[in-house]
Amino acid sequence: MADVAATQERAQIVYRHSLAVRITHWVNALCLLVLLLSGLQIFNAHPALYLGSTSEPDRAILSMDAVQRDDGTYAGTTTIGSHTFDTTGVFGLSYGPGGDLEDRGFPSWLTLPSYRDLATGRRWHFFFAWLLVLNGAAYLVYAAWSGHVRRDLAPTRTQFRHIGHSIWAHIRFHFPTGEEAKSYNVLQKLAYLAVIFGLLPLIVLTGLTMSPAMDAAFPFLLDIFGGRQSARTIHFLCASAITLFVIVHIFMVFASGAWNNIRSMITGRYVIAPDTKEIPDGK
Repeated sequence: MADVAATQERAQIVYRHSLAVRITHWVNALCLLVLLLSGLQIFNAHPALYLGSTSEPDRAILSMDAVQRDDGTYAGTTTIGSHTFDTTGVFGLSYGPGGDLEDRGFPSWLTLPSYRDLATGRRWHFFFAWLLVLNGAAYLVYAAWSGHVRRDLAPTRTQFRHIGHSIWAHIRFHFPTGEEAKSYNVLQKLAYLAVIFGLLPLIVLTGLTMSPAMDAAFPFLLDIFGGRQSARTIHFLCASAITLFVIVHIFMVFASGAWNNIRSMITGRYVIAPDTKEIPDGK
């Protein structure tokens, strides 16, 4: 009991996230969720990806289809390049909202709306896409004004020197404590910078490139991305990368202390555990 009391006495509560960061974080979370689900509804209207300007079925780099077997039954298949996989029940052929098997790329539980409705999916997608852009612009203005990027997201030389230690510590689920826990570690910083200044701008630009109206106003977008179909493929890959980032992010939130992390993104206050010198990831 004495050891527990001593540990509690050494713990600190710090103000880790500003109000602006917390608000934009939760708006981003909502936007990304709706954009993913509605984007898969749009993808299901033509579940295939191509490179270049045209969509030629025999040149798809990825496709999801329903095919008839020799015995007359149907199977869902996913083809990546020259390799075809049986994905019945998940991709290509899955159960719809009514409980019947349907020819569709992604299953109904992953699309918004769950039933086939391209027009509604597009409305959801475009509304939350512009909300994401406005929210991102507000975040960047705040970051520039407050020095948030330089102070909180830019890795230091010391952190880069110890990046190997940080990777090994994360593999073992050993997380920073003491002074080191007051700021993001080098892996967090690099991941956030890649998403904020890499994936998100790229997904917005490729989304604009898929719009004929935007292409008419800014034809150079098609040249930059190598055609509308290439832009669609890059858009899909960026969305997949962001989804992977979110999955890893949520996993790490729970692995390093779910309540402490979630509370800090709601109230801004974060409890720092006593310093155990596990990770040499200092400034």
